[in-house]
Amino acid sequence: MNLKQRIVRQIKATGPISVADYMAFCLFDKDGGYYTTQEPFGRDGDFITAPEISQMFGELIGVWCIEAWQALGSPQHFILCEMGPGRGTLMSDLLRTAGKISSAFMSAAKVMMVELSERLTNIQQEALAKYPVDIEWRKSISEIPAGPLILIANELFDAIPSRQYVKSNGHFVERMVSVDSEDNLIFAAGSGSIETDLLPNDRAVAPDGSIFEIAPARNALMHQIADHIRQGRGAALLFDYGHLQQGYGDTLQALSQHTPVDTLTTPGTADLTTHVDFYSLAQSAHAEGCKTSAMTQGDFLIAMGLLDRAGVLGQNKSLEFQDQLRIDVERLAGPDQMGNLFKVLCVADPATHTFPFIQNETAD
Repeated sequence: MNLKQRIVRQIKATGPISVADYMAFCLFDKDGGYYTTQEPFGRDGDFITAPEISQMFGELIGVWCIEAWQALGSPQHFILCEMGPGRGTLMSDLLRTAGKISSAFMSAAKVMMVELSERLTNIQQEALAKYPVDIEWRKSISEIPAGPLILIANELFDAIPSRQYVKSNGHFVERMVSVDSEDNLIFAAGSGSIETDLLPNDRAVAPDGSIFEIAPARNALMHQIADHIRQGRGAALLFDYGHLQQGYGDTLQALSQHTPVDTLTTPGTADLTTHVDFYSLAQSAHAEGCKTSAMTQGDFLIAMGLLDRAGVLGQNKSLEFQDQLRIDVERLAGPDQMGNLFKVLCVADPATHTFPFIQNETAD
């Protein structure tokens, strides 16, 4: 029995399930989930993440991590953590760059990778075995020891399940996944409602059919990260695609072989995500006493020296190599590609001033 058949059987037995529960089935089911059975990353996978596009992404984050460590007062011991590390490409580029720039940073760092998948853990261990630094693997942020923390994550929050609410007859009710008479999965309006103060201010004028997405599990993770940073000092840099202000819209999407596919047809065989609400994540961090700053990925990478780095890499190289560099820069930072769609959120304790913060900035 495949995953779709099992989902249909459960819905028939117990009733419709939330979009969040459907996402959890599709992504993390131990026998048929996407991340437990598929190879999602790279040109031969279903999507290419920024670290897989170019080494420059991880290199610039490595520079940021060193600057963040210095902003913390260059502690002799700190945790360098990546959550959702994929194939280890980002951390590999980061460590290679940091090793060339600051031996003190490398000596002080204890690297911890937060990864749920045993399959991906094995891939990461192989990719990072060559670096002379202590690396350990953990299952959750709660397993990270107290103390100074520099945390990075790329495309982590989009895969954490979110709930959807649809406006029907003037009221927002939860959008559910149900089955029709032919055992096809379909969307349906449920009976559960949402507290109105969680909705955007223009909720009264939003037309019927409007969809609002909320991700309590994402906010809970942000609370954990911010609490750790506030208590032990530190900073986090979080990249994902999403929006800086709350609004309405159905962003649930499935991607297979770099192509959008129907979200309900073949559960478990395609990547399933929703856009990240960076406004809510920032509010969660503020609630824990941290400060935040956000900008587009393009603005961040350009400010960190993407163009200069591309120039250095392209020196005395073939025209073909230089052309590829230009393509990579455009894909990472171009406004019509990843540059505007992807955002970066920086979270730090109130005493730590690192880019993109301005001096004396405080939490809202």
